[in-house]
Amino acid sequence: MNTKTVYAACLFAALNICTLSARAEAAVTAQTYHYGTHLDIKRVVSMSQDPSPACGVVNARMTYLDSHDKPQVLDYLKFGDGCIGDN
Repeated sequence: MNTKTVYAACLFAALNICTLSARAEAAVTAQTYHYGTHLDIKRVVSMSQDPSPACGVVNARMTYLDSHDKPQVLDYLKFGDGCIGDN
């Protein structure tokens, strides 16, 4: 086998792994956080928020694995990072 074939096989394998994880996340229905919601978080996979640098309440999303290693998605509100002087 030449090196180009090996590189192509490695690239194909890496892309498949990324695609599978993206499909798994897309298949999970997002839960909306309410005060008192029980969260079973074993490991946080990713966190994101609205892209605009707003000062005030913004939408945010956390993807995590629960204690059974099942992916979960949580939508919640948080205070934005775009405030001058952190107020």
